Amino acid sequence: MQVTETPLLFECLGKKLVGVIHESDSNSKIGVLIIVGGPQYRVGSHRQFVLLARYLASQGVSTMRFDVRGMGDSEGEQRRYDKLDDDIRAGINSFVANCTNIKEVVLWGLCDAASAALFYAYQDDRVRGVVLLNPWVFSERGAAKTYVKHYYLRRVLSKNFWAKLLSFKFDIKASVSSFFKILVVALGRDADKDNASSRGVENLSLPVKMRECLRMFNYPVLLILSGRDLTADEFKDVVASDSGWQYLLNEERVTRVNLEEADHTFSSGKWRSLVEVNTLNWINNLR
Repeated sequence: MQVTETPLLFECLGKKLVGVIHESDSNSKIGVLIIVGGPQYRVGSHRQFVLLARYLASQGVSTMRFDVRGMGDSEGEQRRYDKLDDDIRAGINSFVANCTNIKEVVLWGLCDAASAALFYAYQDDRVRGVVLLNPWVFSERGAAKTYVKHYYLRRVLSKNFWAKLLSFKFDIKASVSSFFKILVVALGRDADKDNASSRGVENLSLPVKMRECLRMFNYPVLLILSGRDLTADEFKDVVASDSGWQYLLNEERVTRVNLEEADHTFSSGKWRSLVEVNTLNWINNLR
């Protein structure tokens, strides 16, 4: 495939955003918009977005990546992941305007960018799929439960923990104090489990809001989860305790991939390659 990389500036509510289109010479009408979440730079594990865009374009899938307002090279004040609808809409508008064959897009996001993608997707009929990697469903109680269940259990079962303990290099008092503080939060009251019809989606807790946004989105979903990541662990725990989430994720339109050895950002070449191949295969099924 012949691939061209084109930097561009486009506007979102008066602020200039910076993006790069990796355009393939394929005539496919489906493109991928990569939403970059959180303050990041483009080396190390976060080089993944550049490499993913280049890989997809080389396989015939035109791809655009861009910085939302207040991030990277774009103008404006930094915004939370749940305040990016205007940025994503502006990104899609610019993508389809500059790649005339692109009529439909897939939103691709890691962590809080996955949450941002899900919040937006159901509002725009041009969005025909979402790829969600280790979605951010943080709540204080949920994070505490995940920490107790996953972090502390792994710690107690590790050889390093017992080596430190037996060599008196372990601060027992501080660790026990920290554990019980987290345990108090974990044993607190259950999070809100209302549905959108009773309160409106904007007023729901994060895990429930994401569930309802997924319910309102009618197109395919690729969910990729790491096995060595507390963010993914918290998402799995939310799903395990919520029948609504379970029902949605069991629908035929949802493809789930578990990469048990991977960390949060898929930081090795092997894990990054698995993400690339799974993304491409899923998009080819859409096409």
